[in-house]
Amino acid sequence: MPPRKKEYGIKRASGSLVHFRPPVSATTVRRHSAVVPSVLTFAVIVASGGLLLMIEKGMLNSVQTPPPRASGKKVEYRTRNSDPAVDVESQIVQEIRNRTIRSMCGQKNTAHSVWSLSPLQRKTLLQHILVNDEHRFLYCYVPKVACSNWKRLLKVLSGALANVDVKVKMDHRADLLFLSDFSPEEIRHRLRHYFKFMFVREPMARLLSAYRNKFGEIEAYQRKYGAEIIRRYRKGYAKDRKIAGNDVTFTEFVRYLLDEDPERMNEHWMPIYNLCQPCAIDYDFIGSYERLESDAAYVLERVGAPQHISFPERQTWYKPVTKETLHYYLCTVPQKFLKDLLPKYILDFSLFGYPLPNTTTEYCRH
Repeated sequence: MPPRKKEYGIKRASGSLVHFRPPVSATTVRRHSAVVPSVLTFAVIVASGGLLLMIEKGMLNSVQTPPPRASGKKVEYRTRNSDPAVDVESQIVQEIRNRTIRSMCGQKNTAHSVWSLSPLQRKTLLQHILVNDEHRFLYCYVPKVACSNWKRLLKVLSGALANVDVKVKMDHRADLLFLSDFSPEEIRHRLRHYFKFMFVREPMARLLSAYRNKFGEIEAYQRKYGAEIIRRYRKGYAKDRKIAGNDVTFTEFVRYLLDEDPERMNEHWMPIYNLCQPCAIDYDFIGSYERLESDAAYVLERVGAPQHISFPERQTWYKPVTKETLHYYLCTVPQKFLKDLLPKYILDFSLFGYPLPNTTTEYCRH
């Protein structure tokens, strides 16, 4: 009998071993040393429990969002990407995120399950979890985090679409199964036995994406939200009934968000925490929009999707939010407004490992 390979990992509280790949060789580390500084910087910013607690204590005073609960779950991260540097960085990002969630969700005065949430919180959550019974998974969708493509993929898996490249307008409800469609007992069964995942995105980039899409391209949002925002925050327009709502500034949008209750926001700018409640649900995997290709490949492999099904490519009309674009828009907003806005999204920053944006005067000069 050949000798067993040495197992690497750490012990869960339950005693089971959480596996990791064998340590990377010195040669591989040297070959991919360019990755190390960014990873280490990210780790220092995110994994510092003291820093996160200071951020939380200093900025959550006015936030009504309930504090989170520890999940305690670890997930072995696998990817189809063969680049060792990318592979190692992926595992580091996942481990940092897992530890951060366990640490920050370790508070007692919070909901410990879906059933401990308030009726409004539970309704929002269950209406954002999509179900696939054949492959036994639950996906909590977050608008502006590639959710249209995930919905398209779910329709392919269920047979409602022939393939992910079919050119049809996305119907966000037809041919989709939501956890809210089930009875409490059926919900409990799926939460207990299905693979659960969600995807996150840098909070300010997500807000900017929603702003540019909804107020720059969608007439229904311009009429419903844009006109009201202009009447509220633009001098001299309070009684104007003929506003098109198609020229809302990003500063006006931020001022509108400041006055909104996070639990009652439109889903496109509601905090990810409120949409998916990552402390009330034990997600098996939390992917990143910034690592969409490799993270989506992992999920498809994990749920046993057929090999010929892959995550859809971005549409040709898609306008990415670049670092330069985000820098430009954030720097057009008075610092006071951004400082007041961050507490509403602080759990999205801290739980999912995103550093707070730099909007100092010096930064905005560049």
